Amino acid sequence: MITATGNFVAFGLDTLRGLSRRPFQVREFVRQAWFISSVSILPAALVSIPFGAVIALQLGSLVRQLGAQSFTGAASVLAVVREAGPIVTALIIAGAGGSAICADLGARKIREELDAMRVLGIDPIHRLVVPRVLASMLVAVLLNGLVNVVGVGGGYFFNIVLQGGTPGAYLASFQALGQLPDLVVGEIKALVFGAVAALVASYKGMTAKGGPKGVGEAVNQSVVITFMLLFALNFVITAIYFQVIPQKGT
Repeated sequence: MITATGNFVAFGLDTLRGLSRRPFQVREFVRQAWFISSVSILPAALVSIPFGAVIALQLGSLVRQLGAQSFTGAASVLAVVREAGPIVTALIIAGAGGSAICADLGARKIREELDAMRVLGIDPIHRLVVPRVLASMLVAVLLNGLVNVVGVGGGYFFNIVLQGGTPGAYLASFQALGQLPDLVVGEIKALVFGAVAALVASYKGMTAKGGPKGVGEAVNQSVVITFMLLFALNFVITAIYFQVIPQKGT
């Protein structure tokens, strides 16, 4: 466990060092960004609708019991922007994009393509991992914006239609409690989550062993490990945010 953790940290540092190396693999970056976005956009949009709806319905029922119906909009929107949006983005990136990255690099590993690249003097991390990590980070940030828009729109619709809320009160309460750092921290979470998902997937793919069966096991492990790291990182970033940024109304 300790050895694997150390190897992963070293792998991440090598990837960070490869960011400054030239030439930058522009074509690979564009190709990976397009691929990750193509497999992630539709699932993210479809998942964010029920996420926003469930949050709006649950919070709407809770604030009604507390007699604070005027704050339904603020609670729903902040829950989507701060927490649900980055989490949905991370789950989709890790489940769709990360598994594809791990399978691709794992297949290259068992075909000994990575060893052939090293023999030719080509660094696989610089050539293959760095473009995938940057592409995953870019797509995660953009996808988080889409998830926020769809999730907030879904929550707005269900609150107004099913719970009898008023559009004016919904928007006014968010303006009263929401602030720009709420959106910024959501984008930072998406950026970090995208990097972690790509790093874990790349590491597990490049260390896969045992033929096609080993690649399949590496894909499963990469998704599970990524989910565990994402929830832990989400807690850390949220705790730091509440300590550093003063909240409205407090």
